[in-house]
Amino acid sequence: MEIKQTTLSNGLRIITAERAQIETVSLGIWVNTGAAAESEHDNGISHFIEHMVFKGTKKRNSLQISEDIENVGGATNAYTSRHFTCFYAKMLKDDLELATDVICDFIIAPTFDANEMKKEKEVVIQEIKQSIDAPDDLVFDYFQEAAFPNQASGRTILGSAKHVRSFTKQRMLDYMRSHYTADNMVAVAVGKVNHDDFVKMIEQRMAKLPMHGDFEEDEQIYVGSGRVECKDIEQTHLVLGFKGASYMDPDYYNYSVLSTIFGGGMSSRLFQEIREKRGLVYTINSFNQALKHAGVFGIYAGTTPKELDELLPVVVTEIKKLMNEKVSDTELKRAKTQIKASLLMSLESSSTTAEIIARQMLLFKRVIPTAEIVERIEAISAEDLQNLAQKIFTSNPTYALLGCQGGTYPSYDMVLELLK
Repeated sequence: MEIKQTTLSNGLRIITAERAQIETVSLGIWVNTGAAAESEHDNGISHFIEHMVFKGTKKRNSLQISEDIENVGGATNAYTSRHFTCFYAKMLKDDLELATDVICDFIIAPTFDANEMKKEKEVVIQEIKQSIDAPDDLVFDYFQEAAFPNQASGRTILGSAKHVRSFTKQRMLDYMRSHYTADNMVAVAVGKVNHDDFVKMIEQRMAKLPMHGDFEEDEQIYVGSGRVECKDIEQTHLVLGFKGASYMDPDYYNYSVLSTIFGGGMSSRLFQEIREKRGLVYTINSFNQALKHAGVFGIYAGTTPKELDELLPVVVTEIKKLMNEKVSDTELKRAKTQIKASLLMSLESSSTTAEIIARQMLLFKRVIPTAEIVERIEAISAEDLQNLAQKIFTSNPTYALLGCQGGTYPSYDMVLELLK
């Protein structure tokens, strides 16, 4: 796989990774904006724009967008995260220019028709309601808010129904004018693609895009606190977290290895001790959720209310083992192998490869060689992980709980006491 890069005069970066052995191309435009770049007033606007561009551009209405892509057997979609908004497609190699034209139109020529906006607002509000009705999703919204209170990074990606209903065409155009600028996005194509041809396709459509935006992202300061909501549901959903790693943290992969050992699979400590030995949960795992300038290391579990009192002390016992005892050579080797295998398997997908390249360019301004990542993983020692565990678990905890039938539950103060 040969990676090539060109930067247009307006600052737009174009990257290709040619894979001559396949007959398709995965392509997309990644914009360096999402919920973390929104003011409280505009919370949810990145996600709503992502929806609205599919409702029509100056060249195509919503049906024509779908038909143009599907008539040639392709697929297109989009997503919004806290840091990125992405518009992508996958096509046969001969239809690359069509896909490029559709994706570029999303960026430079959305119409934001008033009738379409009215309908799509109700669609997004249904999406918000669906999220509220999914407790294993909702508890993470509570967790995020408790970890980053009164910050953009603590607010939801979807926003609220009130916010969505308030969006106007002018507000969306203003937001795009300040955030959808050439130096704030990358175009990536992976597959059977000629670099020079793709550059010409993008340049013809995006060369007049403004160079610079005028926005600042939230500071992203981890705080930590607790939020509990008693709700009449069958399971209680619990997330316990601590200060974690940002994407920029030099120890980012140390956090990944530690999380894999702690709760990253069926052989992990949490799964074995809490599900297999004690039968306290159906689901339990750990994670490091990275942002650009902050992060959260957390544990999620879904259990029945009667098991909750036993669950938390066992989780804390496992936390203290990580802090006080070195992980075994077997655990360390297995975790490293899991992460390396996951990385290498993900690169077999052209769509995932395009996403990895885009994210690395937006975060680090370069594509990081796989060998460099593997080298960093291999360099991690058991002593590194013990020191890291002591650093993580002595930070201020974040605690989110949803469920607790009967109104009894471990409070935030009880969690603090257990962690002493």
